[in-house]
Amino acid sequence: MTKPLRIGTRGSPLALAQAHMVAAALRATCGVETEIVPIVTTGDVIQDRALAEVGGKALWTKELDRALFEGLTDLSVHSMKDVETHRPERLVIAAMLERADTRDRLIGAESLDALPHGARIGTSSPRRTAQLLARRPDLNCAVIRGNVQTRLAKIEAGEFDATLLAAAGLDRLGLALGVALDLLPAPAQGAIGIEVLAGRDDVNAVLAAIDHVPTHKAVRTERAFLAALGGDCHSAVAAKAENGVITAEILSADGSEVQAGMGAPQALAARLLAAASPALRAMFTP
Repeated sequence: MTKPLRIGTRGSPLALAQAHMVAAALRATCGVETEIVPIVTTGDVIQDRALAEVGGKALWTKELDRALFEGLTDLSVHSMKDVETHRPERLVIAAMLERADTRDRLIGAESLDALPHGARIGTSSPRRTAQLLARRPDLNCAVIRGNVQTRLAKIEAGEFDATLLAAAGLDRLGLALGVALDLLPAPAQGAIGIEVLAGRDDVNAVLAAIDHVPTHKAVRTERAFLAALGGDCHSAVAAKAENGVITAEILSADGSEVQAGMGAPQALAARLLAAASPALRAMFTP
């Protein structure tokens, strides 16, 4: 390619770090030069509410999608756990970098058991909230928003006793913080995806050289499980795929009910929904 590839990305420090990882991979593997194009998304602007209340994961992607449609960028870089299960037909996830640590880290305490009774935990994730309450029903989970640095500052200021952050994001920012937990992660956690227009064969051909196939297969399997469940941003879902087999759980919002299992994506989704109470099943709309 004679022109630099324009990489659309959110403007947070973590998003920019991930975009630069893609740029470095393209340069090292294909000798392709790139240009980083930061784009402000609605998800970055709205800081006072859980995204599930105001539009869900599309708030992270719609402005990046528009930039692709309007020819302002050639590709978009996403944290795959923040990408909606069903994407516009004109777009395709062309490649993924090798997946990083999929675990969550607890910031603010040495362990879940070390948290005081009634501790205030900052998280806007239904999955993390449900998993925490399943283990510690006494905890007080409240919405925390903002980028990694903002959330860490809120812990430091005493607004919350603790929070959970993705280990992959902390590592990419060079932050050796927190204690890794044994919670099952969000589907696609730790994976960086690269999305392009379906008709851009020239860009697709370049991206194929940096695609980490095992990561791509695992994330595709996890997203197939999500699609079979039919959940939305209010649904508490955890899943991780290895060799085509999903380990997953669906949880009630308060963590009082957990349905877990292993299997192929569609079969496991059907089995978990069949075992779930009517109230938990109602959180999903396959």
